[in-house]
Amino acid sequence: MTIANDFGASAADAIPSPRLIPFEAPWAWLASGWRDLWHIPALSLGYGAAFALAAAALAASLTARDLQAIFPVLAGGFLIVGPLAAVGLYEASRRLAVGENILPADMFRAGKLARGQLLYFGAMLLFAYLLWVRIALLLLALFLGATTLPPPSEFIQLLLFTPAGLGLLIVGSMVGGGIAVVIFAVSAVSVPMLLVRRTDVVTAARASIAAITKNPKPMALWAALVVALMAAGFATLLVGLVVVFPLIGHATWHAYADIYGPPKSSTPAAAVSLPTSTA
Repeated sequence: MTIANDFGASAADAIPSPRLIPFEAPWAWLASGWRDLWHIPALSLGYGAAFALAAAALAASLTARDLQAIFPVLAGGFLIVGPLAAVGLYEASRRLAVGENILPADMFRAGKLARGQLLYFGAMLLFAYLLWVRIALLLLALFLGATTLPPPSEFIQLLLFTPAGLGLLIVGSMVGGGIAVVIFAVSAVSVPMLLVRRTDVVTAARASIAAITKNPKPMALWAALVVALMAAGFATLLVGLVVVFPLIGHATWHAYADIYGPPKSSTPAAAVSLPTSTA
């Protein structure tokens, strides 16, 4: 027995080739995500608030230990784990697309048919996050040569106005950017795919890479938009994350549907009404 996925194909079917999309497609994904967000504002904003509270808890924990200087390092991890954390938002957008009702329980139970694969994917993202933190702390020790971090006000001056600080900033940005590119490549559309198709993590990750390889410019634009929106969310003292995170989550579902969903149906010629002659 096979399970039908939400696009009408057999869940056991092979993953199709990614569709070629226009450069401006990410803007349409954001527009669709914005509509989804305000179609279910309580659920979407509640989801975003939970994400923002997690970030606030991390900030408070670091502040209590006088480690505010490494918050940007740890905050960068939210971009790494975000694709998995937004699985409930993907489910909400999926249900909206097919006209189904949405309850909070539906979002929490999202991905139950692929729970094992999602756990594998989550473990992979967690490993990447811990690797990034470990590398960042190693770079701090190598460039600053200190076992303790200076206060945040001194750390900013050290980072921007000393040779060691600038070296740390440049190398750290390059390393962090490299890790971010790899994570984006394997996770851009893989979690939504795991949500609706009976497939494995490796296949979903390969499908995500294929989508980027076929559409490098629009996917680069999408990556830039995600980073900019998340940065804005953190820059507004985390308040902006309440809106930004669900917006990106809903939009990511539309990215997946645009690249791997069925072609948009066109109006049949027979259905087009033509003017009738009155002669």
